[in-house]
Amino acid sequence: MTDTPLDEAEELLRALSARLTDPAEGECLLCYVHRMLEHGCHGLRWALRYRDLRAPRATALERRLQQRGAFCDCEVFLNAYQLQEEHLVLGALLDVGGFPVGEVLEYPHPMPPCRGVRAGSTRPCALWRRQHLCRW
Repeated sequence: MTDTPLDEAEELLRALSARLTDPAEGECLLCYVHRMLEHGCHGLRWALRYRDLRAPRATALERRLQQRGAFCDCEVFLNAYQLQEEHLVLGALLDVGGFPVGEVLEYPHPMPPCRGVRAGSTRPCALWRRQHLCRW
């Protein structure tokens, strides 16, 4: 049986989607999730995709992230982890009118390359550090 043009187009789209959204070889969970956030935040979609593709034995990943206050992918960086300070760059703090009113440390663009992790790991690479938990 030969593939139809529609079958070929669907296969091409699947391959392109995988190339754009699969974790790179050796890429850590956090570098992957940060990279994927350009496609939006929808729960822990990207963190769980990473786990499913690269570390399927990490069954407690979702629970561990939620214990650190990360109930969605963007909260991973708001509540649980942040870039090591030496990688942050100086940026302008803008007021409501868009005028600079001060300076702030922010993530660089582009981000530094992932420092890599061993296969099957959900640990962050050396670019990241855990944020301190706030206990009320």
